[in-house]
Parts: sequence; structure tokens; C-alpha cells
Amino acid sequence: MGKVAFVFPGQGAQYGGMGKELYEASGAARAVFEMADKIRPGTLEQCFYGSKEELSQTINTQPCLFAVDLACAAALEDAGVKADGAAGFSLGEVAAVSFCGMLGFEEGFRLVIKRAEFMDGCASENEGAMAAVLKLDSRLVEGLCEKAGVYPVNYNCPGQLVAAGTKEGIDELAELVRQNGGKALKLPVSGAFHTPYMKEASDKLCREASRYEFGDQRIPLYSNVTARPYGREPAAILSKQVSSPVLWQETIENMLSDGFDTFVEAGAGKTLSSFIKKISAAAFVFNVENVESLNAAVCALKGGQ
Repeated sequence: MGKVAFVFPGQGAQYGGMGKELYEASGAARAVFEMADKIRPGTLEQCFYGSKEELSQTINTQPCLFAVDLACAAALEDAGVKADGAAGFSLGEVAAVSFCGMLGFEEGFRLVIKRAEFMDGCASENEGAMAAVLKLDSRLVEGLCEKAGVYPVNYNCPGQLVAAGTKEGIDELAELVRQNGGKALKLPVSGAFHTPYMKEASDKLCREASRYEFGDQRIPLYSNVTARPYGREPAAILSKQVSSPVLWQETIENMLSDGFDTFVEAGAGKTLSSFIKKISAAAFVFNVENVESLNAAVCALKGGQ
């Protein structure tokens, strides 16, 4: 077995009850949740008992998922599974920044609260839409996006690219995709995330992040913006991500080239696990979101470390 990477999911992975089992079973996970709830009272209640509507609001989604992501990673480390590197998808990259030691858990959580606030405000002022385009080559989709006046934003895996823009533009893209034999699935969001429409949020986040003192990475963290490990000016890179495409497929391909062959999705759901399996059938992929999946991952991985 080669190197192990922890990967952290972002918005869209949330569901009511996420993290509750680990909170009850793992002291390390419980400590993360209690830290989050102390800073932002009600976070535990939303994670464990929140409705779909409540958890779908960006202002709630991001802090809650951050807490779940880090709690799952903490439970993994406490059980003896160590990561050699990390990456996070959009919001998940903020959790990864804390996990890799560039910010403390509390600092990262305070920053993600602001990130959610800035992005929610920007989406309210610039209402948009997003759609996942399936079954078409990314270069063809890029051309269709240009015709429709929208942006390719999430390069998830072969045959899946998410686009964002105005509602009218996404409707036009959906028709172009249909005409070219593909499929477009509109996403339940009200903002055009990872586009220039989010520039104001990106700028505000950069100013906020510049107030923090970022430390060195204890393990390499791969950036959504560059698909390479973080270098200098981490605050600028993390902020730019809000209005830039998420290069997930390229990130995983680079990690594979750098010797990572095992990926553990720490957080709610299996979205990233699905993407990674489509990027590389040879990769070993696990997800950890509850006690059963934690035990399965620990059993499989501890023998290889």
C-alpha cells in the first residue's frame, strides 16, 4: 500500500443525523463537535436533528459540514490511522487546512463561519444556478458553457462537470447538453458558486483570512485552485477558491502520480469516494461517516501502516 490521503467533502453531502454516532462513540470526534458548538451554539442540534431545508442553507451547511469533516478525521487519527496528505472539495478544503495544521480547529471554524456568511450574502445579491453535466467530454462541455454564457466550475471526474451561472444560462446549457446526447441535472442551490459572481465573497474572505497566521503544513495539502500542494500565500489561495473552478479530477490524478493510492473520505456521504473510483479504478477508497464505516476503514488500513 502506498501513501494515504484524507479527503474532505463539501456542500451537498449534508444530511440530518450526520456525525451523531461518532459523537457518541469517539472522544476525539466529540471534542471537535463540542468545540464547534461552543463557538457557534446550535451546531450540534443542526448536525444531529436539522431538517433538510435547514441544513441546505449555506449559512448552516458550511459550519456543520466542517465540524463533521474534522470530527471524522479526528476519530480516524485517534483510532491509529494516519494521513500522508489531504485534499478537500470546496468547503472541505477549509476543513483540510485545519486538519493539516495550517490553522487551529477553532480558527478554521471561525473562518468557515465567515466564509458561509460571505457566500450566502453574495448568492442573495447575485441569484444563480448550477447543473451537473453528465456523459459528455469536459472539452465539449466547456464549449457548450461558452455558448450558453455560463462557467464550468467543478471538474469532478470523467464524464461529470458542474456548470454555474444565471438561471437562464443554465437552462440554455441544459438544452445544449440534451442536443449533444448528454444529461444535465440542476442542483438545489441558489448561487453560482466558484464563478466570478462570487468575487465579492472571495475578496471579503481574503481580507478575513489575512487576519490569521497560517502555519506550515504538517502533511501536504492539495489546492482546488492549482491541483498542487499549497505554497506561499495560503490565505490568498483559499480565498481565490471561492470564485475559481474546483479542479478535483486533476487534483486526484496529481496525488496518484505523487504516490497516493489510498483515499479516505472523512465526512458526510460518499460523493468524493464515487468520484475517485471513476478517476482511478486501481485506487483504494474508503469513507468514514459513522461507527460502522470507521471500524471498516481502521480494520483495512491499520495493517498497512
